[in-house]
Amino acid sequence: QVQLVESGGGLVQPGGSLRLSCAASGSMFKINAMGWYRQAPGKQRELVADITRGGTTNYVDSVKGRFTISSDNAKNMVYLQMNSLKPEDTAVYYCKADLTTAWEPHQNYWGQGTQVTVSS
Repeated sequence: QVQLVESGGGLVQPGGSLRLSCAASGSMFKINAMGWYRQAPGKQRELVADITRGGTTNYVDSVKGRFTISSDNAKNMVYLQMNSLKPEDTAVYYCKADLTTAWEPHQNYWGQGTQVTVSS
């Protein structure tokens, strides 16, 4: 089985920074892409940023210039550096991975989520 474990969430003041990490472990052949999603109370889950194995990145407009996604393929990890945080960034942040396993060429897995709260 595959597990995704997020860390790095917490409470931060507006304008502050946080770095989220996500580690993938278990039975997989390779990671095709990884990404970060978020879900605020009463809202749908939305893509924040994702990165392919080759390093191509994609961001939702609201975080461009403030957030940076990166990955370490050797360690099966993805990171989200969040700067200039705003109250509207408050949400549960989820890591998602598109993996090639012994059973499927593309299988999505999700982490359990980590809370990010931006408040003074």
